[in-house]
Amino acid sequence: MTATLVASRLDHGSGRGPGDARANAASIGLWVFMGVVTALFSLFGMAYLIRMNSSDAVTLALPWQLWISTALLVAGSVTFERASAASRREDAVRARGLLLAGGLCAIAFLCVQLWAWNALLAAQVMPAGNPAGSFFYLLTAMHGLHVAGGLLAWAWVMRAFRREPEGGAWRIALCARYWHFMLAVWLALFAMLSWVTPDVARFVCGTA
Repeated sequence: MTATLVASRLDHGSGRGPGDARANAASIGLWVFMGVVTALFSLFGMAYLIRMNSSDAVTLALPWQLWISTALLVAGSVTFERASAASRREDAVRARGLLLAGGLCAIAFLCVQLWAWNALLAAQVMPAGNPAGSFFYLLTAMHGLHVAGGLLAWAWVMRAFRREPEGGAWRIALCARYWHFMLAVWLALFAMLSWVTPDVARFVCGTA
């Protein structure tokens, strides 16, 4: 995962002198990566809209567990931002605790997503068959993979911050930026899966 490669660069340099160049390079790399991911999910969104315009598409009743996973991702994003602020104040103890809590929220998010999958499978909504169901599994799996990749980067940042807390502010800031991005992507996916019904798709595609 590109997020992991970015995190590996964060393991070197203290954020001063040559470390500033590494921080800038990692920041640019992360922006580029987020642009690529945005384009990828945008293409998936257009494909979903077109597929929901088909005659065999039906509305999918989303599992209620998704509200819990959304709350966990929001909590994680807020916690990472607070960890970034604490690291800028050089409050290493608080920053480390908040960084740990943010990662635990992300892990819990993945667990609840699996719970939602199990709920759909129990309701006989399979990956093949209903277009809405197929895209639900595909989109949530893709997002989950990016969250998992971010967790690898988070673990690297945790290790680097434990060794060098005085130079970890920019590392945590990049970690927080990634989780804000993952939250934004998830909210867009959740809204699309909730509101793009076959009628909406036909209206947008001009076939209503």
